[in-house]
Amino acid sequence: MTAIKHALQRDIFTPNDERLLGIVNVCKAGKKKKNCFLCATVTTERPVQVKVVKVKKSDKGDFYKRQQTWELRDLTEVDAKDASKENPEFDLHFEKVYRWLASSTAEKNSFISCIWKLNQRYLRKKVEFVNVSSQLLEESVPSGESQSVAGGDEDALDDYQELSTREEQDIESMMEMCEYAISNAEAFAEQLSRELQVLDGANIQSIMASEKQVNILMQLLDEALGEVDTIEGKLSSYEEMLQSVKEQMDQISQSNRLIQISNTNNGKLLDEIQFLVNYMDLSKGHIRALQEGDLTSPKGIEACINASEALLQCMNVALRPGHDKLQAVTQQQFLFAELRDTFARRLTNHLNNVFVHQGHDQSSTLSQHTAELTLPKHSPLHRDLLRYAKLMEWLKNTHREKYEGLSRTYVDYMSRLYEREIKDFFEVAKIKMAGTTKEAKGKFGLHGSSGKLTGSTSSLNKLTVQGSNSRRSQSSSLLDMGNMSASDLDVADRTKFDKIFEQVLSELEPLCLAEQDFISKFFKLQQHPTVTPPLAQPETEEADGGMPSRMLPQAEHRHSLSSEKDMVRLMMNKIFQSIETELNSLIALGDKIDSFNSLYMLVKMSHHVWTAENVDPASYLSTTLGNVLVTVKRNFDKCISGQIRQMEEVKISKKSKVGILPFVTGFEEFAELAETIFRNAERRGDLDKAYVKLIRAVFMNVEKVANESQKTPRDVVMMENFHHIFSTLSRLKISCLDTERREAKHKYTDHLQSYVINSLGQPLEKLNHFFEGVEARVAQGVREEEVSYQLAFNKQELRKVIKEYPGKEVKKGLDNLYKKVDKHLCEEESLLQVVWHSMQDEFIRQYKHFEDLIGRCYPGSGITMEFTIQDMLEYFSSIAQSH
Repeated sequence: MTAIKHALQRDIFTPNDERLLGIVNVCKAGKKKKNCFLCATVTTERPVQVKVVKVKKSDKGDFYKRQQTWELRDLTEVDAKDASKENPEFDLHFEKVYRWLASSTAEKNSFISCIWKLNQRYLRKKVEFVNVSSQLLEESVPSGESQSVAGGDEDALDDYQELSTREEQDIESMMEMCEYAISNAEAFAEQLSRELQVLDGANIQSIMASEKQVNILMQLLDEALGEVDTIEGKLSSYEEMLQSVKEQMDQISQSNRLIQISNTNNGKLLDEIQFLVNYMDLSKGHIRALQEGDLTSPKGIEACINASEALLQCMNVALRPGHDKLQAVTQQQFLFAELRDTFARRLTNHLNNVFVHQGHDQSSTLSQHTAELTLPKHSPLHRDLLRYAKLMEWLKNTHREKYEGLSRTYVDYMSRLYEREIKDFFEVAKIKMAGTTKEAKGKFGLHGSSGKLTGSTSSLNKLTVQGSNSRRSQSSSLLDMGNMSASDLDVADRTKFDKIFEQVLSELEPLCLAEQDFISKFFKLQQHPTVTPPLAQPETEEADGGMPSRMLPQAEHRHSLSSEKDMVRLMMNKIFQSIETELNSLIALGDKIDSFNSLYMLVKMSHHVWTAENVDPASYLSTTLGNVLVTVKRNFDKCISGQIRQMEEVKISKKSKVGILPFVTGFEEFAELAETIFRNAERRGDLDKAYVKLIRAVFMNVEKVANESQKTPRDVVMMENFHHIFSTLSRLKISCLDTERREAKHKYTDHLQSYVINSLGQPLEKLNHFFEGVEARVAQGVREEEVSYQLAFNKQELRKVIKEYPGKEVKKGLDNLYKKVDKHLCEEESLLQVVWHSMQDEFIRQYKHFEDLIGRCYPGSGITMEFTIQDMLEYFSSIAQSH
């Protein structure tokens, strides 16, 4: 251990100007043993700093490194675990407890003893030693010395003191003077001992010679002690005089403290009285307003509002502990409760009377709106009632039962009023949709509304369906549109229906929004959370300590906001419970009049739903219109499905040519109508999906009809109808049908080419068979220039075949072909010239092919056709002009 101590002093502490005083080999208790050293050190410079350093041996070499350092002043306790038994464990309490296991009990005791000495000298007994043997601590201080080591020799603490440079030089010079200092250490030690004895004798003689000076020094010390006794006597007399002054000052201080306590108590009592007077006193004017204030005039209402707010403030004041035991406070609270009940009763009765009075006035003005498609405005009623909004808020905070009863009364009254108005309004709308009342009776039975109109109009429920002789007795379809001329389509009726439906929605929208806004303001059902002022908090919200809560918790805010929104929605549902039913009835009527009205209704309803959701997604209007929009969308889908079903059921005449199919023309007019209606509409995606379904049905049924056609060739039916579809889609430029437009063009082109080839056939049949044989010989390996030597394909046979097709016969065959094509094609699509031109191109192609074969297989023969290409062009042109 001595060698380790020297190594640590040299390598670690000397470079840092520190001296190693104590060391112990330890490992952490309870863990895998990793040995280290705890070292107690002091700095060589002043002020002295005492530290405990943890040193660990490096794993890669024999040198040591400093791992952790604690200041001794941070040490609060040393626990030796057991004072009576030998135990190598001990704890050091710094910022946390460090548990150590020493290699031996002796090393632990030596280290603890060193810490105790350092604590006595530098920390003034700050560290507490627990479970440490008193014998160990007594041995650390020899008897006769002071218990405090503060005045002792610091060297006594050290087991080892490093030699200074000068001492090392003296030892080296002394060893150099002695030749055997190293070879014979015992002799050198005896020599040093003899020299030391000589020096000790000299010192004793010197001390004996200085006895006279010692006696003089002792005499001086005795005189000094006498002077000290004199000074102590004077200090004692002074202390007695100061003690009497101290007693007098203590009495004065006690009196001042009692006076200060009395003043403080008086100030607090004054604060309590001022608090009660300021917050628990209600003026006579407010009391008079609450008891008999006028609730009809603006000034009276304003006075009642101020009085109710003052009363609520007084009732909700946060009383301090003990206030409720005061009789005056109890009396005031009883007075406030009586005033609250009296005013709540007066306010409830008055508002009930206002509801009834306003209801009678509003009902008397209903008759003037029956002839027009307008709804009565309730803004005067709302304006009159909003004057009481603050009082309703007061009633909500003080008398919840009366507040809820008043809201139920308002809902009951308004629901009956709105039900009459809305039913009359929708009756007028249905009559306007169906035309005059007389025409409506002859066409439609209108269902869904039982209210009667004032004046000469009778109940619409008496109207019956008599539409067998009317064009609109059944829903319109693509077939209807295809069979009707432009003049037959009653565009004016659809425009009229569109305007009426828009007028209905435009009247309902502001009505619902205005009513919901009024309910939110009048009944104080705010759409955004608010923070209640401190003095307006209900008494139930007071904290345990009596202080009012300054702000509701966030979760309570969210719950309150949600419940208020639900209450607004519930009230709106009860007030306007008939709107959704009437709208669905009106939509059913529009769909019965013309199924294509669902397009108008889908666009208008979608726009109004979008507008309502932008204003308030959770509003009653947004929810109701959203529900109705589902019905409209369902009718729209039903309309599309009906058109597809009617396409599948279409039958064609077996005696006449097919031409352009009615549902193809109908799709064109449907697309034109839909593009006009859905221009800049929000629900364009629904129309695009319907387009895809319809066009696919059109494609499929065109092919079905073409396959079933007996009078008209299949290629003609496909060519004409897909040409019409391609023209329609190209003109309307419907982006979602680009694929179908290209497909229609492809089908039209393919069937045009197929019809041309099939109709044209082989106008030069024998010549065609001859050259097919020539091509067969070439394909078998016969060289082209040697074909003319074949017996069946020599030049004479070629000339014989060519002579059978003079120009006159060719023109006659083409004329018959033109008449045949003219019978197949319809006039509407005007494809005759297109087909004739295609046939001309195909004929010329075949002609050029024959000439090419003659040039290659019969070179230099001089054989040519009986007619030229120019002749053929003249034949085709003259035939087309002659017809």
